[in-house]
Amino acid sequence: MFNSPIQRDGGRSADVLRPFEVQWDPMCFALSSLIWRTGRTSVLCAVSIEDDVPGWRKGSGQGWLSAEYRLLPGSTPRRQEREMLKLSGRTQEIQRLIGRSLRAAIDFSLLGEKTVIVDCDVIQADAGTRTASITGAWVALDKAFDRLVVKGSLKRNPLISQVAAVSVGLVHGVPLLDLDYSEDSVADVDLNVVMASDDRLLELQGTAERAPFSRNQLNILLDIAESGLRRLHVAQLTALKEQE
Repeated sequence: MFNSPIQRDGGRSADVLRPFEVQWDPMCFALSSLIWRTGRTSVLCAVSIEDDVPGWRKGSGQGWLSAEYRLLPGSTPRRQEREMLKLSGRTQEIQRLIGRSLRAAIDFSLLGEKTVIVDCDVIQADAGTRTASITGAWVALDKAFDRLVVKGSLKRNPLISQVAAVSVGLVHGVPLLDLDYSEDSVADVDLNVVMASDDRLLELQGTAERAPFSRNQLNILLDIAESGLRRLHVAQLTALKEQE
C-alpha cells in the first residue's frame, strides 16, 4: 500500500480503486447492456450486432467491431450539448480508443461477417469515463457473445482475452490510482492504461499536464495501474458469474 499525504474522497488509499458496481440489462432490446458505475462515474454500455461488415471487409470471412461514445446531457455540472452531425475531437478520440481496445480481444474469424456495435453513453461523469467505458463494454461484450452462442448464431465465443482500463496520475507529486475529477483536474500527470488479462499492455495514453515526469515515476504509475487492473479483471469475471 502506498502512503499518501493527500486526503482522498471516501478516505481511500492512493492505490485503491473507487467503489464499483454493475446493473445488468437496463435496455431490453440490446443484445446485452449494463451500467458500469465506478465512484460517481456511470456509463451505459450496450451491444448490438448487424449481419454485415464495412465494404473493405466484405469477402474476408471476418467480422468487425465499431464503438460509439457520448457524454449525455446532464452528465456533467454544466449541461453537455448533444453531438449530432459533428463530433468533437475528444469524442472521436475516445471512441477510437474503445474500439481499438475491444478489437484486440476478439478473434474475428470466429465472428464471421458480422459487425458488433458497442455504444458507451456516459450518464454521469466524474473522470475516468473512457476507462470505465472500456472495462464495462468488455463485460457487456462477453455476455452478448455468450447469448449469441446459446441462440446458435455463433459456434463459440470469439473473445480471446479480457480487457480492462484504468487511470493513474501524479497529483502534487503523489501517484494515485483511479482519479476522480477533483484529482484529475489538478493532476501533474494523467495516464490511461489498457491491459489484457495476461498483463500485456494494449494502450497507454499519458500527458504531462503541468510538469514533466521521469522514467522512474512512469514505472511507479504503471505498477499501480497493473495492480488495479488485475482487480478489475477479477471484478469483470465476478459480474459475469453473478449474471449466470
